[in-house]
Amino acid sequence: MRKIVLLLALAGVTCAAQTAPARPPILGVSHLAVYTSDAAKAERFYVHDLGFLKGADPENSQGARYYVNREQFIEVLPLPADAGVNRLDAIGWITTNAEQMRAYLGARGIAVPDAVQHSTDGSAWFDVKDPEGNTVEFNQPPAGVLAMSTDELYNLPGKADPVGRRIIHCGELVHSRAKEDAFYRGMLGFQPYWYGGMKPGKLDWVSQQVPDGHDWLEYMMTSGPSGSGIPADISQKQLGVLDHFSLGVVNM
Repeated sequence: MRKIVLLLALAGVTCAAQTAPARPPILGVSHLAVYTSDAAKAERFYVHDLGFLKGADPENSQGARYYVNREQFIEVLPLPADAGVNRLDAIGWITTNAEQMRAYLGARGIAVPDAVQHSTDGSAWFDVKDPEGNTVEFNQPPAGVLAMSTDELYNLPGKADPVGRRIIHCGELVHSRAKEDAFYRGMLGFQPYWYGGMKPGKLDWVSQQVPDGHDWLEYMMTSGPSGSGIPADISQKQLGVLDHFSLGVVNM
């Protein structure tokens, strides 16, 4: 009788392992979504200064996208009334299958929406919250974009000539490295990349690379105790240094 019970239990474990959705690939940074109080100044910065291609925002008609290449962009949104000093809306990651990613995270206890959303450009996406309440978006680009060669990917139409043709990493304010690691490394498969600090013996930056590409996420650590939310005494400028994106350039 004990053997039968054990066999049935093992069969149940095997069946659960077979039916649990696998994590689809995470290829790199999709985008950084930010708020602005002056859309004209934002456009001048991203188009005139950085050379990005402006386009409509298929996720939010009130926003705009500034393309670095055909799969990466900066999304600029109107400033909410309750934003305070915060200008970061979300960091997005490229996945090959948004629906599979939604099912994967949901099966592991992450609060996910009932369905992915589909944009007018053919992409699919959804948002979740990381352990510190930051919005994380998973974006499945249109099929044609995922199939492009590097030359096709980086050759934007028109006169767009970005000073850098790839977002190589995004950074954000992080209080608890352990909590964030449980999500990004433990659940999403990000890999340890590098870490450092302004002074010996103190970590200010901890980076981890996406599991299926070269881009990375940089934790911008705080000096105080672990917690959540933006410190009450931080300035908009200071927070803007912590929450950032980085362009790869040929010649610094």
